[in-house]
Amino acid sequence: MARQPEVFVRELDPADAERLVKITRTARDRVRLRRAGIVLASVQGRSATEAAAMFAATAQYAREVIHAFNEKGFAGLDPKWSGGRPRRFGPDARELICRVARTPPQDLKLPFTTWSLTKLVAHLRERHRIVGSTETVRQVLRDAGVRWQATKTWKTSRDPEFTVKMNRILELYDQAAAGQIPDGGRVICVDEFGPLNLQPRPGRGWFPSGRPARLRATYNRVGGVRHVFGALDLASGQMFYRFRDPKRWQEFLAFLKQLRARFPTGRLHVVCDNFSPHRKAQVADWCAGHDVELVFTPTNASWLNWIECEFTALRYFTLDGSDYPSHTAQEASIAGYIRWANRHATPKRHFAPESKIRRPDYLPNVA
Repeated sequence: MARQPEVFVRELDPADAERLVKITRTARDRVRLRRAGIVLASVQGRSATEAAAMFAATAQYAREVIHAFNEKGFAGLDPKWSGGRPRRFGPDARELICRVARTPPQDLKLPFTTWSLTKLVAHLRERHRIVGSTETVRQVLRDAGVRWQATKTWKTSRDPEFTVKMNRILELYDQAAAGQIPDGGRVICVDEFGPLNLQPRPGRGWFPSGRPARLRATYNRVGGVRHVFGALDLASGQMFYRFRDPKRWQEFLAFLKQLRARFPTGRLHVVCDNFSPHRKAQVADWCAGHDVELVFTPTNASWLNWIECEFTALRYFTLDGSDYPSHTAQEASIAGYIRWANRHATPKRHFAPESKIRRPDYLPNVA
């Protein structure tokens, strides 16, 4: 049998040769180190057989390393390993598995509303001739980013004036961010937070493994309920609040009067939802006489009220994981958090800047 022709590394410039020497001295990956050593031996004039003998490899392996370096350069020192058993299902089968899993079973004329892995595997085997274990199907779904999750509800606004109301609110938000509210006016987002009753509330925290904090169980909730009237000033990012027992139109009107006293000049644009006390005739008459505009969000679109995210943080940091003994203690905690948040507040800007609601063609599912 004829002897194979010798294979040598292409000619290297001094910088590449120095880099190669450095790799042989510092590489921690044993495979990378051996491949670099074979290449360096070839640079020094050793044959593939001689280089292979230096690193306990076969001559064919040394030739493959040298060819890879000549074609790919230093990238050839890091081969792409593809060990392990090949995938059982190809791309088309994997896509089909995911599509079926995302389809409600009732849409496929099956007598149940949700899948289990066993039912999914059986359906794939009977209808699509895809045979695999529940663990294989679970891994296919996991790799595709399909997770077992709880369904959630979402109320779509069917307000026929949705677009007009939304655009008005977004316009006010943008004007407030740019400091363009005329005559020193303010945009204030108002809502009620509650009801606040005395009960243990679940939460999360850092605890020793397997020993989370325990809260008492309760079935009798005494002490009645309280409510927080909250207002978010977009110009400063600060919140103002009042605790009240009921949340009737009288309490709402009193809160508006307090806001008017806090900001005595300029028009107040008060963003609020469609809660019936907000639309009381007495409230509307007082607002008309005191330069206060009530800007109502569309029905089922409370997410347009900027104060909602502030209430989410308020609930997370003052109520979750709590068990207050009295309303006084609960209100002290809420007030303390709001004061802390106000000290760190900054003006509110950039409401949903990249959201689809900013697109001119955005249309909700209105009636």
